[in-house]
Amino acid sequence: MASSSQNPFDESIDEAFDQYFDQYFDQTYHNLLNAQSDQADERRTRKKRVFIERNREEGHLRLWNDYFSDTPTYPENLFRRRFRMKKPLFIRIVDRLSNEVQFFRQKQDVTGRLGLSALQKCTTAIRVLAYGSALDAVDEYLRLGTTTARLCVENFVEAIIDLFGDEYLRRPTPADLQRLLHIGELRGFPGMVGSIDCMHWEWKNCPTAWKGQYSRGSGKPTIVLEAVASYDLWIWHAFFGPPGTLNDINVLDRSPVFDDIIYGRAPQVNFSVNGTEYHLAYYLTDGIYPKWATFIQSIPIPQGPKAVLFAQRQEAVRKDVERAFGVLQARFAIVKNPALSWDKVKIGKIMRACIILHNMIVENERDEYSQYDVSDFQQGEGSRSSHVDLNYSTDIPTNIANQMGVRTRIRDRQTHQQLKGDLVEHIWRKFGRDQDNN
Repeated sequence: MASSSQNPFDESIDEAFDQYFDQYFDQTYHNLLNAQSDQADERRTRKKRVFIERNREEGHLRLWNDYFSDTPTYPENLFRRRFRMKKPLFIRIVDRLSNEVQFFRQKQDVTGRLGLSALQKCTTAIRVLAYGSALDAVDEYLRLGTTTARLCVENFVEAIIDLFGDEYLRRPTPADLQRLLHIGELRGFPGMVGSIDCMHWEWKNCPTAWKGQYSRGSGKPTIVLEAVASYDLWIWHAFFGPPGTLNDINVLDRSPVFDDIIYGRAPQVNFSVNGTEYHLAYYLTDGIYPKWATFIQSIPIPQGPKAVLFAQRQEAVRKDVERAFGVLQARFAIVKNPALSWDKVKIGKIMRACIILHNMIVENERDEYSQYDVSDFQQGEGSRSSHVDLNYSTDIPTNIANQMGVRTRIRDRQTHQQLKGDLVEHIWRKFGRDQDNN
């Protein structure tokens, strides 16, 4: 009887639980259906991407008539100003890219309509690099959108590095070294092959976690470029990437500028100054660089006419690298304005491509503004004390002992002091008479 009296109570509990569970399940199911319905409605009402018919053929035709036709609208001087280079050089770049890089080949869609031309793509990249403008600034004229412009710039800088980097960012050949030594001797510095310094490129969109590492002085993050430039503003060495907190000495410690000498890949250079023979070429630097045999600084507080004349000549010649930085930033405003990319690798590619283009322009226009007559060098004449040892072999295997010996020679302070003293006397003998006349 007791068990039979409890059955109705248990059954009522089971029925109440089943009823509650059914209600809860039905409510949850309806909520999920409503949420999915709302999402589907949102997807249906979401604004679709607007297609803009830009009439890219019109953009190519306008560009062709303005600059590349037989009777262009704008003359050669305006082409040089807006493209930063002469037309034959630009055409050479476009031809090379259109033949060897898939992105720059003009293609057809399924309807047979032609896509953007190589001229439009290369002009877009050059305009963005030269003016440092926003990616959509060329939309109205060249008829391509922001995403396509970004692809043009990225593929252009990669193609410039791949196709022209080996030639226009090469280490100096024996012929290049001999020409640099000859010009250095004409300027009063036998054995000098250029000047070295650093510049900073502000990184506007530096990740917050890195800002402390890249910020210094002004508080804005920067990336450092170490470069070696010669009299014609050709940049022979470019080391880009150290954070802006490093000074020139810290950058030098990380730089590969002397790797070719240490590993025996550089040609042997011989020159004499004031009757003393030397076998390591040197760079002109500012005062922060260490007193090594390969660096010659000015005299901070010159005492006497010889020291004053040396300081004047050294500081004048050392400005080559400063001029190269100024011309690089004037030609390509993108490296003058703060870098907008988040990706440091892409920023480095842009800098490298701009330096290669700069060197291509220098080679193309060098004879028009060179202040030095190299005719006697080209003819193999003239009295020169600086020369490259063509009998020196760079294929000799090196070991750690040889490398440490060369490194010690590079950092020899005694050789630095002797060379600097000999240069003071040499410059006084070469230019002191003119100083007295003035």
